[in-house]
Parts: sequence; structure tokens; C-alpha cells
Amino acid sequence: MNKLLIVGTVAFDAIETPFGKTDKILGGAATFIGLSASHFNVKSGIVSVVGEDFPQEHLDLLTARNIDISGIEIVKGGKTFFWSGRYHNDMNSRDTLATELNVLADFNPVVPQDFKNAEVVMLGNLHPLVQTGVLNQMTTTPKLVVLDTMNFWMDCALPELLDVIKRVDVITINDEEARQLSGEYSLVKAAAKIHTMGPKYVVIKKGEHGALIFHNEHIFFAPALPLADVFDPTGAGDTFAGGFSGFIAQQGDISFNTMKTAIIQGSNLASFCVEKFGTERMVSLDKKEVNARLKQFKALTQFEIELEE
Repeated sequence: MNKLLIVGTVAFDAIETPFGKTDKILGGAATFIGLSASHFNVKSGIVSVVGEDFPQEHLDLLTARNIDISGIEIVKGGKTFFWSGRYHNDMNSRDTLATELNVLADFNPVVPQDFKNAEVVMLGNLHPLVQTGVLNQMTTTPKLVVLDTMNFWMDCALPELLDVIKRVDVITINDEEARQLSGEYSLVKAAAKIHTMGPKYVVIKKGEHGALIFHNEHIFFAPALPLADVFDPTGAGDTFAGGFSGFIAQQGDISFNTMKTAIIQGSNLASFCVEKFGTERMVSLDKKEVNARLKQFKALTQFEIELEE
């Protein structure tokens, strides 16, 4: 079984949307990535940090999904990273109400011995120096390194971000971030510019409008499934990344064709994530539902056309 190493936050979120609000609930990039990747036949492990206030039941949830948690450091007397946000009516824009780094402020990642030879490494959204620190601990060169980042690091840690980008195979960012990183408005030109920074594959997420993957002159587009209800977009991008990296790790193949299917798998799982608050929908999700919705994706994108000469 191939190994998938996941690096990212395991955290608490408090979320407010037009449909309601929550108190502190389970969140964090690595949590969503791990739950999503658990739908594939891979051996996955998380590298993260939590405080003493983090409930055992949340750790048990991860282990019940066959996710190795030996790389999650528990800081005695420490408090877990906390984020609170309020989404606007369009569900695309949001205001951050609180960010408490807590134990994340001094996080020094330690990769478990058993995952230092992982075939696929999924670097979730964290400080670029933490991402670099993980890559420096790998004893074998991974088949694929996937990096997720955001505009915050482009604003405050750009040199460090560019250093880690040089070392990855795939970068996943949204359209606004692709434009900021490249200085190009056209996403085709933006992807071409980002290719020159190191990554062979550039994945640009467009939220409810799907995702694009660029590889040299090749482009593939995966739609987002039109949904009647979107309750909470938190974690959708991380769920996408987990489906994408989990499928590739399962296949053990890093061809562009595999990447195209991985984009669909990621979009499919992300479409479930937004249906309830936090991780709630991902926890209850079963294989039948996943497969039924994959058929919907296929129907959405498949067509025949006769061309007249």
C-alpha cells in the first residue's frame, strides 16, 4: 500500500454562514485532507500539532479512518489553533473574526520514521518554512509533492514560499492567488509563469466554478457539481486536495491522465464537504454516495458531437 504524508493544521473552527453558526468544532487543513484521502486505499499519516485541550474523540475519529496520528504532537498545557469566520451571502467571500495561532506559533514538524519514505507528500496550507522543514526530513525523494498555499504567505513570506515552490511537483491555489503569485490576469498566462517557478503541474481552483489543471501545453477542466444547498465552504479546498492526492497515491502513477481523474475525484469529495458544517458530512460519507455522485460528474461532462467537414 502506498503512503501519503499529510502536513497541515488540526484545529478548532467557529463558523457563521447565512444558514446558521457553530461553536468550536473540528477543523484544520490536515483534518479535511485526511478524511478525504481516507476514501482511497492508501496508508496516510498526519504531521501537525494540537494543544492539551484537543479532545481524544477527535483523534479517535482520525484513527478510525486508518489515518496514522503518530506525527500529531500534543503540547502539554498548550491551546489548539483556532479560527473563526463569517461567510457573506454569496458564500465565496468571508470575514475572519479571530485567528489564534496558539501551539502553531512554535510548531516544528517531526515526520514519523515510517513516513519518511512516503510516495506522495501533501503539504497543506502552512508557513512555507514548516513545509520546507518536512521536505528536508524525507529519506527518499517522493514520487509527487503537492503544495497548497494562500495569499497570506504571498504577502508576508514570499521569499520562503518561492523557495519551497521550487521543490514541488504540483501547486494548488485559487484563481485570485494564481494572479497574485504570477502577476498575470489570464489564468493560462498565470499557469505558464508559475511553471517557470518549479511546479510541473498547476491546479487552479475556482470554487463553485470547478478547477483547472495545467501541464505544459495541456489543460484540463473539471466542473463543480451544481448543488442545491451549500451550508459551509470551510475545508472544501482541503477536501479537494485530499481527494486529489489520495487518488494519485492509490494509483501510484503520476501521469497527466491520472491527474485529470484525480481532479474529478477531488471535486467530487469537495461537493459533499460543503453540504454541512465543518467535517460533519465527511464523517458520515460512504462509498455508495461517493460512487453515485461520480456518475453525476460523468453525466455532467460527457457528450457526443458530430463535426461537419
